[in-house]
This record gives sequence, C-alpha cells and structure tokens, in this order.
Amino acid sequence: MSIQIYILSKLMEENNYPYKLKKELSEPIPFDKLGNLTESKLYYHFESLSKQGLVEPREVIKEEHRPDKQVFAITDKGREQLPVKIYELFKKADKVAEMTVGLMFLRYVEKERVVQILEQKLEKMRSKESYLNGIFKQIPAEVAVMEMVEFSHDYFSDMMSKEIFWLDHLIEKLKRNGNHSQL
Repeated sequence: MSIQIYILSKLMEENNYPYKLKKELSEPIPFDKLGNLTESKLYYHFESLSKQGLVEPREVIKEEHRPDKQVFAITDKGREQLPVKIYELFKKADKVAEMTVGLMFLRYVEKERVVQILEQKLEKMRSKESYLNGIFKQIPAEVAVMEMVEFSHDYFSDMMSKEIFWLDHLIEKLKRNGNHSQL
C-alpha cells in the first residue's frame, strides 16, 4: 500500500513515469534499496493502480536508442482514493516506521483525523502493554526457564515502550503543527 500511496502522491504533483519515480526514490537516500523496491515491483504497482482506475497512461515518450517511457497521470478516482489509502495506512500500521510514507504526504489528508486514528492506536497499545505485563508476571516457570521468560518480557516491554513513546511523540507533533504545515 505504501508504494501506491507514494505513486499517487507524486502523480498529484505532476504526470510521471515509473523509472523516474524509482530514480527519485534512490537519491540521495537509497529508499528503493532499503525498501527492497525493484523496477518490476514499481511497474506492478503502476499496473495495479491502472486496473483500479486510479492512474491512466497519458503519453509515450520515444527517444532514440532508449526504451519508450509511458507517462501516467492520476485520475479523479485516484485523487479521491489517495486520502482513503493514507488513512487506511495509518489504521493498519503496527509501528511508526510503517507510517513513514503517510507522514510524507499528510498534505492530502486532514491531520485531525490522523490524530484521532493514532490516539485510538496509542490507547490500544497501552492496553496491550498492560495486558502483556500482567501475563508475564503469571507465567509459572522452572528456574532454568525463568531467565528466558524474563528476557522475553524485557524485550517485548522495551519494544512496546519505545513504540508507545514514538507514537505519543508523533501525535504531539501533529497536534502542535495543526493542519497548516508539515511535520
């Protein structure tokens, strides 16, 4: 879903072709390599978006001794679906890291609605943290296994605490900045 949000958001700015977007993702930070995004995956997402009626081919650029470049544009349906996809990304994300693309394109959604989604997610995470802490305290274990039970508790507790911290930090940033500016 993230790559489709990226494609739709970039097409909101201007008509574009897949290879150029892949190149933009690789410079200056190689996000394409970090996200294991190959050209074939990018073309697959363009094809998928086209089948959904969210993007459409606009022109073919022909250059001598170079492959043809098919330029795409976002459709009206694509403009309508972009915010829906961004909200869905925030709802489905289990970690702040999974929200990165949505955060880069907040200008296409209402920040207040994103904050509401994230606050609900934060409350669920806090409840889950409390629940997990209670479970680990109840695990009956032999002395030989207890060390690994404690290790597991410490690991999950630390990971969850960090995720809660960053989600809370993100919510505060969004509230501070309102709907008028980017993070």
